[in-house]
Amino acid sequence: MKNRLKVLRAERNWSQGELAERLQVSRQSVNAIETGKYDPSLPLAFKIARVFGLTIEAIFEDEAA
Repeated sequence: MKNRLKVLRAERNWSQGELAERLQVSRQSVNAIETGKYDPSLPLAFKIARVFGLTIEAIFEDEAA
């Protein structure tokens, strides 16, 4: 699954650690999501969307589509 997490985080000048704190996950989890090695759970995807004030669809894109 492709995502815009790295770009959105950079626009706000947040480190992976800062985003991880906001999401209450590890920095490694943020890195794995950004690099496409891990797809977040639905609750985490909603939390990510809330942190950025966007819809899930504005952050994540299904590669099969």
